[in-house]
Amino acid sequence: MTRAMLITHTHQSDTTSAAVAAAVKAARERSVELIATKDELEKHGDAAEGLELVEDGDQPDVCVVLGGDGSILYALRRFANTEVPVFGINFGTIGFLAAVEREQLNEGLQRAFSGDFEVIDLPALRVDLPVDPPLAVNDVSFVRRPHGRVAMLSYSIGDEEVGNVRCDGLVAATPAGSTGYNLANAGPILAWGVRGFVVSFIAPHTLAARALVVAPGDTLTVRNAAGREPVEISLDGEAAGELAPGDALEMRFDESVSRLAQLPGANFYHRIREKFGQLA
Repeated sequence: MTRAMLITHTHQSDTTSAAVAAAVKAARERSVELIATKDELEKHGDAAEGLELVEDGDQPDVCVVLGGDGSILYALRRFANTEVPVFGINFGTIGFLAAVEREQLNEGLQRAFSGDFEVIDLPALRVDLPVDPPLAVNDVSFVRRPHGRVAMLSYSIGDEEVGNVRCDGLVAATPAGSTGYNLANAGPILAWGVRGFVVSFIAPHTLAARALVVAPGDTLTVRNAAGREPVEISLDGEAAGELAPGDALEMRFDESVSRLAQLPGANFYHRIREKFGQLA
């Protein structure tokens, strides 16, 4: 590794700034050029001394994230469809996507800068929206506005309508995202490596609503009923627009979009138990 990019939490903290200083030191010891955006340099002040400002077109060998799952997802989307792996060090709450915990900071930095990690290719959901990039590594969510009327959402697989429910919203999640919003909706967990994605309703007003796992080659279309209110669309938790009454949005499963770094021998099922407890 000769060049690495550093991304941290959206908010500054003394703990994260100390970790930034440690990253600068570790990179210098390995003769790795450590780059970051102007926002990162301003956020961490003196602790960021030694970071170089990223230039347009800069392509690092690895992206190191000091943050939680949200920050890691941001990095995965930023470097989607490139060869840049994202190495997460958990400075968040759950950190399901992180390679190591904050207590392993020094070991994690050494591994990241030396390339001592494995890479998992993650899929995404590609959506027909005017955003960059138009994809979600974790999930696409449709949620009614706060204090708004209950939504009436339907979804179709291909040309076949499968669900039509009064609800608070709907979530379409990749395997990586199935442990997020989908899990909170009692949707199924999809192991990393499963080809497909899951659709689940949020607070459905029916006893019959069930989550559905969709085949990777099928197109999902979500429609907001005419005469209702707009629902908010989010990609990986970030606002991406609204679905107006009567409008529909298509999305497709896209394989091998982002590259997530993990320690050699990392086990998905061990991580499930470690982060969420036993399933039964």
